[in-house]
Amino acid sequence: MNPVPAPNFSRVAASHFDVDAGAAGSRLDAFLSRALGVSRAEARRLLARGLVSVAGRPCGAAAKGERLAAGARVEVEPFLPAAERRPLPEPGLALDVVAEGPGWLVVDKPAGMPVHPLREDERGTALGFVAARHPEIVGVGEGGLRSGVVHRLDVETSGCLAFAYREEAWQRLRAAFRGHRMEKDYRALALGRLEGDGRIELELVVAQHRPARVRVGAGGHRVRMSWRALEALRGATLVEVRPVTGFLHQIRAAFAHLGHPLAGDVRYGSAEAGDASGAERAMLHASRLVGEGVAATAPDPPDFQAALSHLRLR
Repeated sequence: MNPVPAPNFSRVAASHFDVDAGAAGSRLDAFLSRALGVSRAEARRLLARGLVSVAGRPCGAAAKGERLAAGARVEVEPFLPAAERRPLPEPGLALDVVAEGPGWLVVDKPAGMPVHPLREDERGTALGFVAARHPEIVGVGEGGLRSGVVHRLDVETSGCLAFAYREEAWQRLRAAFRGHRMEKDYRALALGRLEGDGRIELELVVAQHRPARVRVGAGGHRVRMSWRALEALRGATLVEVRPVTGFLHQIRAAFAHLGHPLAGDVRYGSAEAGDASGAERAMLHASRLVGEGVAATAPDPPDFQAALSHLRLR
């Protein structure tokens, strides 16, 4: 398929756009992305915040795929560009710093805590803790509300999470993640019996965005990981997983695809598989991060320990 050329946008005012014939039929989020010079994700955030209207009609997040008619006027209320937004420092947050070096640190992120905020006023994020400790992190790396974020963990996932508050450290660590030079070990409670070790390689596609969910599908993002069984449990297995790639929910989706969803992972089918762990979130913990001068380990959090104890054979 040949790419559609960028339309000739006619800027009526600072935040007004008329849809010309070349842009007719475009998705609203794609139109906003090109008109404003922002990412598609940022365009969707503007919709979710209620800052966009089409032909005088306010549009929300659900309107992202709406097709635009020629002559329609798209209005955008004033907003701060993503790169200029600043995370809210939170000196009251207390996280364990499990490793630290020149320009970087690794924290032990609790389950349920987002890596970074999606809004300027959002509290309770790991970046908020780091920004209070190292204000110079603002503007590093991707900047804005993602300043200094080297990699990500799912909100439900606990464990080792790296930030860099100096640009040279961020560039070095990001390159190591992209080049698969960082060893990332996870501990997981997989339902059912697994023995020995193995490798998983499959393709994942994003099935929905809110709440996020992925599925196995041809032509998707190829993910790779290895695993080994550590302990047989009552209806489950404690496994160590070492992913090579990094993709949304890759470990959770891969083990569910194998018929061994993680304990507590309702989104990927643990309830249907007879989960008896008592866990209230997916039992996945980033226990170790090693490479490029980083050597960090994080102990099992209390809820993981409780589920493990509950499932241990008696």
